[in-house]
Amino acid sequence: MQYASGTQGRLFYIRFDHGEDLLSGLDSFIRDHQIRSGMIHLIGALSEGELVTGPKQTNLPPDLVWQSLDEAHELVGIAMIREGPDGPALHLHASAGRGESALSGCIRKGTTVYIVIEAVITEFAGFSIYTEYNEKTGIHIPVPRQIQE
Repeated sequence: MQYASGTQGRLFYIRFDHGEDLLSGLDSFIRDHQIRSGMIHLIGALSEGELVTGPKQTNLPPDLVWQSLDEAHELVGIAMIREGPDGPALHLHASAGRGESALSGCIRKGTTVYIVIEAVITEFAGFSIYTEYNEKTGIHIPVPRQIQE
């Protein structure tokens, strides 16, 4: 186990409107506001998107299972903002439902907003979360670090 402690930094409320791309909008916002690490809470709906719903088998590195949202789905999600080698990186997990079916997973691309999505960003202060490549898992994993100010 690894950990870091700190306090809450800035808070932001963002409304994404019909037809906007959620992931690119979030990415632009966190870069423009220089948010290094934090958490995002989301509610609303997507008309399309692609998400990873798990590995095909419980092996490392994972062989991913992809699912598409092709019509409007209600959405509730949570994301982490981490520092990566190319600046801030998002890791967004959500559940999306339509009728009696629902999907949960890591939303990765093609995220078109249906009507509206609301987002609240909580910035972390006093620590940051970096992503570093992990040989054992074959993926980038989070590493918390205290910030010396």
